[in-house]
Amino acid sequence: MRHRSLLILTTAITAGALTLTACGSRDDKGGDAAGGGNSTVVIGLDAPLTGDLSALGLGIKNSADLAVKQANKKQYVKGITFKLEALDDQAQPSSGQQNATKLVADKEVLGVVGPLNSSVAESMQKVFEDANLVQVSPANTNPALSQGPKWSTGEKKRTYKSYFRTATTDAIQGPFAAQYVVNKAKKTKAFIIDDKKTYGAGLAGTFKGEFEKLGGKVVGTDHVNPDTKDFSAVATKVKSSGADVVYYGGEYPAGGPLTKQIKEAGAKVIVVGGDALYSAEYIKLGGAAANGDIATSVGAPIETLPSAKEFLANYKAENYKDAYEAYGGYSYDSTWAIIEAVKKVVDANGGKLPSDARAKIVEAMQTISFEGVSGKVSFDEFGDTTNKQLTVYGVQNGAHKPIESGTFGG
Repeated sequence: MRHRSLLILTTAITAGALTLTACGSRDDKGGDAAGGGNSTVVIGLDAPLTGDLSALGLGIKNSADLAVKQANKKQYVKGITFKLEALDDQAQPSSGQQNATKLVADKEVLGVVGPLNSSVAESMQKVFEDANLVQVSPANTNPALSQGPKWSTGEKKRTYKSYFRTATTDAIQGPFAAQYVVNKAKKTKAFIIDDKKTYGAGLAGTFKGEFEKLGGKVVGTDHVNPDTKDFSAVATKVKSSGADVVYYGGEYPAGGPLTKQIKEAGAKVIVVGGDALYSAEYIKLGGAAANGDIATSVGAPIETLPSAKEFLANYKAENYKDAYEAYGGYSYDSTWAIIEAVKKVVDANGGKLPSDARAKIVEAMQTISFEGVSGKVSFDEFGDTTNKQLTVYGVQNGAHKPIESGTFGG
C-alpha cells in the first residue's frame, strides 16, 4: 500500500579523497575518509508521520531507524556512517512530491525509503527517476507503479528503473483475498466499496475480478469519501443488497468507522480488506463491530519468522513508543537494501563513493539479494519483490490473529 527520513550523503571529493561537510565531515579523531575517517550517508525516508495514517508511518520510520543503527553498530560498510532523517508527507501526494523535489535538490542524497501510499509514490517517481535517485518502498502495492498503467491487460512495462519495493502487489493480494473469501469463508455475495484512491480502487478491482471468476456474485458497488466518516448511506445499501461480505478497498481511518456503521445498520456481513486494514487502529475505530472482519497483508506474520527474531529483539530494546505495525519488517529490509547497495558501490570503487554514486546505486539495487527480516530480499525485472507470500488475518477478541499464509494460486 502505502508510508521522515532523508538520505543525505556528503560527497565532496577533494584531492582524490572523500571529505565530509558539516553534517559529519570528520570523525571524532579528525580523520578524513581516506585516512580512516567516516563519510556520512543519510538515508531518506518519506511517510505519513502525522495525521490519520501516522501509526503506519511511524512504524516505518522506527524500523528504518533501527536498520541504520544496526549498520553503524556492526560497521557494516567500512568508512561509512549512516544517518536517517525523515520527511512527513501526511499521506498527501502534493506533499510527497514536494519532499521528493527537496531530496533531489540536495546532491548529497543517494536514496529514499518510502512512501506508504501508492498515490504518494505516483507523485514522486518521475522526480526520483530524472535524478537517478533510488527509491525503495516497504508498503506500496499498486501494480502500475512498477508494471505500467496497462499491466492488467498483460502489457507490463517498467517505467521507472529507480523504483523498487519490498511489499508484494495488489495483483496478487486482491485475488488472494477473493480465494479465501470464496473457498474458505464460503461467502458468495459481495458488496464492493472503495475510496477512489490509487491503492483502494486498484485493490478492490483485483478482488472483484477473481471473486467473479470463482463464481461469486457482486450484488453492489459504491465509492466513499474517506474524509467524511459518515457512511450511513452506503451502510443502508449494503443491508438491502443481501450481501454476506463487504470488500473495502481503502485504509483503516475510514475502514473502522465503515464496518461499525454497516453493522449498526443491521447488515449481517464480514468486512474484508487489504493490508491498510491490518492495524490495531482499525480495531480501535471499529470497536466490537470489527470482530470477525478479515484483512490480508504482505508476507508471513513477522512474529513467526526465524529471520525476524533479531529485528524483534532489537526493536524492543530500542524502546520505540510506536509499534512497528504492518510494514516494520519491510521498512527495515528496504533500508537495508539501500545499505547493501551502498556497500556494493563502495566496495567496487576501492572503498570510496564514486562521483556518480546515485546512478551506480540504482544499478546495484537491481542485483541486491540477502536474507532480510521478511525473508529473502531480491527484486525482479520490474523492481518488485520476489517474495510473493501473503497472510489472512481475522479480528478475534480485539486483535488481528493470523488465519493462514500462502501464495496466490492463480
